[in-house]
Amino acid sequence: MDAEALNERWRQHLASWAIPPEILAVAPSDPWGHSPARFAARTDRAVAEAEGPTLARVEEALPDGGTLLDVGAGAGAASLPLAGRIGRLIAVDTSPAMLAELGLRAEKAGLEATIVEGSWPEVADRAGTADVAVAAHVVYNVPDLAAFFVALDDHVTGRVVVELPDRHPMSWMNLLWEHLHGVRRPVRPIAEDAVALAAALGFDVRVEERESPIERFDTIEELATSVCRRACLDPSREEEVARTAMELGMWPVPRDRWVTLWWNHRGR
Repeated sequence: MDAEALNERWRQHLASWAIPPEILAVAPSDPWGHSPARFAARTDRAVAEAEGPTLARVEEALPDGGTLLDVGAGAGAASLPLAGRIGRLIAVDTSPAMLAELGLRAEKAGLEATIVEGSWPEVADRAGTADVAVAAHVVYNVPDLAAFFVALDDHVTGRVVVELPDRHPMSWMNLLWEHLHGVRRPVRPIAEDAVALAAALGFDVRVEERESPIERFDTIEELATSVCRRACLDPSREEEVARTAMELGMWPVPRDRWVTLWWNHRGR
């Protein structure tokens, strides 16, 4: 398949993750929302225990004092661990709350940070050019992945580094969705689809994989709270969800596999 066909397949697979409207209509809270506090805690852990192929591939391509573009930056878990090497950080995210957490941590680290609120690649021109770009745990929110990748490459002089789980981050809940709602959730897209698309776009893609360094949840109560929100259930059902997860053999939740893909800018 060519890049256009692969991109359309990616778009269709992502669209299949839409929550059925009759279930979404009764959701007590946004099932797709993220907690800035949870992301901030993960950033603090990433800074304290800086390691892994994504950071290594960024660090080896980033000149000392260079500019790093972090797209889908969240609270900065993919960039702030390298604060001592970065001269300037350009952080792009759609969430002002996430960017505020990142800004506080960048200031504390003495790091110059340019904050750009908005979606990539729509705000790409506001971001400018960097030595290296990193986009971690964001591509499963990107329907037009080809445009996303091309814009990343267009805005670096050195390297693009992308990190994502090997499968959709909500896939771990599929059995619970079927049990609680009688709904079968999709399987694709997966990381291999993103790699295939990047290669079809002409990038010389390299890939590494590892086990996630973090647990998805620390307690089964935390799991139940998350499932109720993600599956559009009233919080009063948390005990039922926890019990069901135990009965289905879903606790503890296995760690994800994380995939790092990267390529050097096509002009190099």
